Amino acid sequence: MENNQIRDITLAPSGHQKIEWVRNNMPLLSGLEEEFRKTKPFDGVKISLSVHLEAKTAYLCLVLAAGGAQMSITGSNSLSTQDDVAAALVDSGLKVYAYHGATDQEYGRHIEMCLEQKPNIIIDDGGDLVGLLHNKRPDLAKEVWGGCEETTTGVIRLQAMEREGILKFPMVAVNDAQCKHLFDNRYGTGQSVWDSIMRNTNLIVASKTVVVVGYGWCSRGIAMRASALGAKVIITEIDPVKAIEARMDGFDVMKMDQAAPLGDLFVTATGCKHTITVDHMRKMKDRAILANAGHFNVEIDMEGLEKAASDKVETRKNIMGYRIDSGKWINVIAEGKLVNIAAADGHPAEIMDLSFAVQALSAMYIKENHSNLEKKVIDVSAEIDDKIARRKLECWGIEIDALTSEQEQYLNSWQV
Repeated sequence: MENNQIRDITLAPSGHQKIEWVRNNMPLLSGLEEEFRKTKPFDGVKISLSVHLEAKTAYLCLVLAAGGAQMSITGSNSLSTQDDVAAALVDSGLKVYAYHGATDQEYGRHIEMCLEQKPNIIIDDGGDLVGLLHNKRPDLAKEVWGGCEETTTGVIRLQAMEREGILKFPMVAVNDAQCKHLFDNRYGTGQSVWDSIMRNTNLIVASKTVVVVGYGWCSRGIAMRASALGAKVIITEIDPVKAIEARMDGFDVMKMDQAAPLGDLFVTATGCKHTITVDHMRKMKDRAILANAGHFNVEIDMEGLEKAASDKVETRKNIMGYRIDSGKWINVIAEGKLVNIAAADGHPAEIMDLSFAVQALSAMYIKENHSNLEKKVIDVSAEIDDKIARRKLECWGIEIDALTSEQEQYLNSWQV
């Protein structure tokens, strides 16, 4: 098995600089790194990881390696891999199989190479590692104790596998932890999506009409930040309860057919397929801008757009313009791939500090409890959530109250 497959090892100094920056802004992971160096909880454990390969992910890998883990690393999206960061990890002695702009075939091979160490623990982002283990290389799954899944999309895929009775090992739904989805999905996505859109378009958000597709935790953050930037926000939804919530949060709610002619900017974040179709695009304004914040590039019908377009041209770096009908142009950022990481730097370091602390402690949970776990999607324990939340408050110098014995007795009694 090859030890690495990256673009250019000479890029490592730039990658080390990026990693050092996030290390200084991720106090939870820094604390775990210090603990892991002393206790070596992953000594001899093989961990294969597929997460968007940039500085924050790299630091998680180094923290796990400090705990004794034998790390094998790849990216979860070819456009999000940063070659200098990959080089820095290799320079640090870790195995990396990823480079920016890999073809679909190369990306698939990198996933397979990452698994060829026959891991004990999987850390996945979107479910590609688990999918390959089940579909193509079940022989590499024999030593897997279990794993952790980072995203909503990945958890949905795992739950489908569980329902079909084919999931081969337990997987922790890291995405569903309170210290992950309440902050990463909402505040992380909200900030990083608009950071990407603004830096790639160099256009103002204030005064524009923004259509946000879906109103889950990620969409809530996107809508909240768009409104704060001065945009008028329209939400499209299929869930009546979420539609009510969006309306009560102050946003207009309507069908996509109605929203299509009104929007200047469209952002998808549903985890579903073809939420914006070519028929919707035909109703949009000339030079409408489309971006996807879901894990896979299926939310915008890119294949249909390619077929419908009479011409296409790169209108700006990371933005492709497609001419449809009688001269109308539709602009798509980052090929319809995950906009905040494929065309920017992803979530802020402080947000991923929370998410990756959940990952690290959930990996420890798998290591310590795998023999007693069923082959199902399992929740992050309340103890892990509580531990991380309290540590985060400590980092901020914040103290909170605790229940008195009288209050505990009152809350645990049915008598007033």
